[in-house]
Amino acid sequence: MKKRRYHVILTSLVLLAASVLTAAPKSEKPNIVFIFCDDLGYGDLGCFGAKDIKTPNIDRLADTGIKFTDFYSVSPVCTPSRAGLMTGRVPQRMGVVGVYFPESFTGMPTNEITIAQVLKKAGYKTGIVGKWHLGHHHQFLPLQRGFDEYFGIPYSNDMESVVYIKGNEVVDFQVDQT
Repeated sequence: MKKRRYHVILTSLVLLAASVLTAAPKSEKPNIVFIFCDDLGYGDLGCFGAKDIKTPNIDRLADTGIKFTDFYSVSPVCTPSRAGLMTGRVPQRMGVVGVYFPESFTGMPTNEITIAQVLKKAGYKTGIVGKWHLGHHHQFLPLQRGFDEYFGIPYSNDMESVVYIKGNEVVDFQVDQT
């Protein structure tokens, strides 16, 4: 009986020690990388079967992360699509019904809560790189919408006088529009 108890205690201690020693430290929060592309078709990525376009880095991300296979766009054009993605709301319900242009005086309504604001409140650092297309006036820019960092263009590259913006400041060079 003593021998059996000894083996049970010894086995328990060994298993406890092994689990403590081999347990990897858990990060507090997982990293989130979301890639949103205009005019990208389902079959344009290698991870979805594309043979003619090589996307090894995106394929690697898809292999080690979450790959969505069933999805719908809330709009066929940029601005409402982005507004829906940023807020989780139907763009038409917030008044975002068409594309914003450089001459537009409006942007995504400032009373709408963005995913960046929610993530920031949860302790995440947030950043966005690339095309914003949700308004170029100060109150509509990414840093006012919950992002900590921004580097990109306020509209699409095919629109006149597009500049790069870093944070809230225009960078001193024009986008190559050739």
